[in-house]
Amino acid sequence: MRIVLVDMPWSAIDAPSLALGILKRRVLDVFPDARIDVVHANLDYVDWLTARTGFTFEEYDFCASSYFSGHSEWIFSAALNEQPGWHPEFGGSLGSRVPEPLLAKARELHRLAPLFVGETAARITAGGPDVVGFTTTFAQNAAALATARAVKVRAPRAVTVFGGANCDGPQGAALHRNFPFVDFVVRGEGEAAFPQLLAALRDGGEFAGISGLCWRDTGGRCVTNPMEAKPLPPAALVTPEYGDYFDRHARSTAGSWVEPRIVVEGSRGCWWGEKHHCTFCGLNGSFMEFRSKNPQRFVDEILGLVERYRILDVWVTDNILDMAYLTSMAPRLQESGYDLRLCYEIKSNLRREQLRTLSAAGIGYIQAGVENLSSRVLKLMDKGVTGCQNVRLLRDAETVGMNLNWNYLYGFPGESEEDYDEVCDQVPALHHLTPPFNATRLKVERFSPYFDRPELGFDNLRPASHYHHIYDLPDSELADLVYLFDSPKRGIPPSCLDRLKQAVSGWKDAYVHCRLTHCDLGDHIVLVDTRPGFTWHLLDLTDPLETTVFRLLDMPHSPASLLRKAAARHADATENRIGELLARWRRLGLVFTDGGQYIHIAPAVANQDLMRLDGSHLHSAEPLAPALAAAGGIR
Repeated sequence: MRIVLVDMPWSAIDAPSLALGILKRRVLDVFPDARIDVVHANLDYVDWLTARTGFTFEEYDFCASSYFSGHSEWIFSAALNEQPGWHPEFGGSLGSRVPEPLLAKARELHRLAPLFVGETAARITAGGPDVVGFTTTFAQNAAALATARAVKVRAPRAVTVFGGANCDGPQGAALHRNFPFVDFVVRGEGEAAFPQLLAALRDGGEFAGISGLCWRDTGGRCVTNPMEAKPLPPAALVTPEYGDYFDRHARSTAGSWVEPRIVVEGSRGCWWGEKHHCTFCGLNGSFMEFRSKNPQRFVDEILGLVERYRILDVWVTDNILDMAYLTSMAPRLQESGYDLRLCYEIKSNLRREQLRTLSAAGIGYIQAGVENLSSRVLKLMDKGVTGCQNVRLLRDAETVGMNLNWNYLYGFPGESEEDYDEVCDQVPALHHLTPPFNATRLKVERFSPYFDRPELGFDNLRPASHYHHIYDLPDSELADLVYLFDSPKRGIPPSCLDRLKQAVSGWKDAYVHCRLTHCDLGDHIVLVDTRPGFTWHLLDLTDPLETTVFRLLDMPHSPASLLRKAAARHADATENRIGELLARWRRLGLVFTDGGQYIHIAPAVANQDLMRLDGSHLHSAEPLAPALAAAGGIR
């Protein structure tokens, strides 16, 4: 059996597809005599375009991270619909969200896409494949569908199979019934279903018993098998096979653009989401149940891949850190002796010592679920953290030297101007801490509580408008096919939004030039400040009560709890004095307050200027979580 697995644009060019790496390994385990070729069409696209246009890494990266605007998928819409110049007015609908030079490039790529799709399909079919499998996550759908159509034209007997996050639940059923050139759709985790499908194709077996499979009966009617109620256990998650990707990357123009990374997964699902599903999050789709690999096995997998491919940069796709890994996986990685550089997604209530543990293990870049600095808005999200805890994470990441990525989300039903004004007033005091990449209105995602429960504030949902420029389908079908939905705007009014965006923009501009640190010398605490919004530069806390209160504010405290704890040590601690001290420190930009709590915001001095990344050089235009999910492409 000859199998071709395809990774289309716009998947990341600096990391292999976890989905295809897993499927290749799994199929070889079950069918050792099978011939499996992986077509890294994302890398092929880079080489193909650079030979024809002045294409750059920044342009590819922008398209890869612009899933929420839709313009990257529109590029392949003419190829998908077999109509040159499909919806040329789409660029104008994007307004200022896409700069004109990038829009001009998109129009050029839109014109060229059918040629690339045709040549890619010719390469895929040249060897006479029996099965052609496409992984599709986020912005890959249009390119993958267009290529599958072209494959069927050239090789009608080749079986086309789709899988990945874009095929989860009703999406997979809609994709199957609307695109007849897609023979099968695997919904959910593919490690079990895909080998079962291959066996049925080889042996003439039945398809009805394959969990989640979409197929057609002898009369051409679409059949959708029920999905498994329980996800795969962690022991069933195999180590991916990536050799073909790294060989291809080394021969690609992308190899001169960016160093490749290894992609691994230690877990699937979300332990927080099992208890409190964040209202805006749809990333885990049909399987929220949290499962994690044995920590020693996970470490062995990471180190084995590092040694095999001689790459130290590792991208972990987990939606949340397994807290047990702090005392199991992390120490083992530290003991390995490798200078690892891992990227991980964490919950934002981790404390400084926990961050130190992760940093010592080589986890130096984190996607932290900060999202907002108002406790009241965070409660609307069901995040399980407070504004002060989020600021603590920003502060402690600076102390530890950990780089992080986050966006400031807004637009939640029930939020108010006061939730944002109080934070915006304090943003100048935070200029030395990692700023959000952007202030972003939440988008209603399939599988999120906001999608499933209109009583939370979002009714009258419609498929996001950009999908009408990509697919030639009615709303009734788009409603099942797509992941993003337009909704009535909720939350803060435009005037408040302007203040928030100005605050975030000023924060981003100031960050690389600002520093606030403290050095605790026992009998006194020295603070140094370079933030332009404050007139002092050196402050020496020598009063015993002040040093006690400052140390207590390493953790969030209310004034009442500060008074109770300080009074147990100092006779001169009074309600008035604590109140005056907090008011003065707020004027000096030493504390952040929210929801009746305070926390000091001065990282411990630790050569911050050497450890921090310049945030202005980060190129990801969207939150990191979708990019991490896209690296997996399989649920």
